[in-house]
Amino acid sequence: MTEDPTALRAEILRLTARYAELAHGVKPFNQASSPVPVSGKVYGQEEMVNLVDSALDFWLTTGRFNDAFEQRLALATASRYALTVNSGSSANLLAVTALTSPVLGADALQPGDEVITCATGFPTTVNPILQNGLVPVFVDVSLPTYNIDVSILEAAITPRTRAVALAHTLGNPFDLSAITNLCKRHGLYLIEDCCDALGARYDGQAVGSFGEVGTLSFYPAHHITTGEGGAVFTNSSKFKRILESLRDWGRDCWCAPGNDNTCKQRFSWQLGGLPQGYDHKYIYSHAGYNLKMTDMQAAIGLTQLDRLDGFVAARNANFRALHDGLKPFESFLVLPEATPGGEPSWFGFPLTVRPDAPFSRAELVQHLNEARIGTRYLFGGNLIHQPYMRGKNFRVATPTPNADLVMNNTFWIGVYPGLSSEHIGYMIDQFSAFSKSYV
Repeated sequence: MTEDPTALRAEILRLTARYAELAHGVKPFNQASSPVPVSGKVYGQEEMVNLVDSALDFWLTTGRFNDAFEQRLALATASRYALTVNSGSSANLLAVTALTSPVLGADALQPGDEVITCATGFPTTVNPILQNGLVPVFVDVSLPTYNIDVSILEAAITPRTRAVALAHTLGNPFDLSAITNLCKRHGLYLIEDCCDALGARYDGQAVGSFGEVGTLSFYPAHHITTGEGGAVFTNSSKFKRILESLRDWGRDCWCAPGNDNTCKQRFSWQLGGLPQGYDHKYIYSHAGYNLKMTDMQAAIGLTQLDRLDGFVAARNANFRALHDGLKPFESFLVLPEATPGGEPSWFGFPLTVRPDAPFSRAELVQHLNEARIGTRYLFGGNLIHQPYMRGKNFRVATPTPNADLVMNNTFWIGVYPGLSSEHIGYMIDQFSAFSKSYV
């Protein structure tokens, strides 16, 4: 008797759902032993079923799940085009590299041109600037938003300034009104690193839709996850063409994997110094990469998007509970605040130990870690002091005392959706227990 593959597939997926329920169910919080991570993946049987469903296709590159994921991402980011990539770092690389594309003609950035960025943050917001022969110009950070200090931005402008590349720190939108006005006045491109900010808005508009290109990361720590993975998104058809070429080996052809002759003139092109009729599938208009996402990753992302609104609501509720609970310790700690006009999608809860506090960051972080409460510093701190920056071509626009304060005194704790009210209450209790030694 021949088995029906369709029925067998349905049975595999049914058993996958049951396995996920039994093996990956959420465990209750135990105050005596449970860890309180700063971040983590939140998933269920839907993600595992979609993952196995895509694996059974055995379409090992990008395919039907990724097509659907990109369409859903465009809607979620209020953009015309969304292109998935293999990481948020790759997304930032594509976004900045796109500004140097010959497709932009005289408007393309050239080696030595300057790009304004924030002195604090994650290195991969800044690294593509260096990798493209451009000059990062560092501006100090502002507390308690932990975003760039817009009051000193004008001082950073020179005749070589061509773009601004900034991250929305820990899901808190930067001052998009001030930044976009600056870009319009000076004719600057804007890259929005939204890797920590999916779901955030400014004046009711989705972050990432203000500039030329927005970027996302889907690493397990982020708002949704595909394991490794990320995306670039844009409202510009010109930038979409550039980004897609850079992501797909630099090719001029736009055929999807497995398809040929979408343009209906595959052997009719003449570009560069190539002969007339050279196969368009092997004509390259950019020095590109292969940075695509697999369909199995996209299958997970699709179901994660179904959870996005709930994830954002849970993050923001955890943030509010921590803010209320830690209010009594404001004499020791700088509590975070949203940028005016911003609607954050909080990635973490940043705290800065005040310089005159009777304890150090190290002492507080040690106490929290001993209580199994995860902590992280604010990524690279003041990036100009990172060892890899030695000998690099960058400029510091103004002094960076706040970035130094962040480097020495700031850390953050988690608000991700896997944390329950019991986790949050336990964290607040541990801050209270620690502070009693100093009150």
